[in-house]
Amino acid sequence: MSASLRRFHLRLRRFLTDDAGMSTVEYAIGTLAAAAFAAVLYSVVSGDNIVTALTGLVERALSSTV
Repeated sequence: MSASLRRFHLRLRRFLTDDAGMSTVEYAIGTLAAAAFAAVLYSVVSGDNIVTALTGLVERALSSTV
């Protein structure tokens, strides 16, 4: 493993395991932001245009013969 890859792994491990300084408020804001993003994503995906496009895509994939 190269030195740069080892440094990357070390930084990634430190980032994923070190939550020093995180407060309850920061966790709450992060959770709220994730829930808001999920709500926006759900409203976009469940819209009629997206459902129609996805249905057409699946039907075309299932009806094609290779």
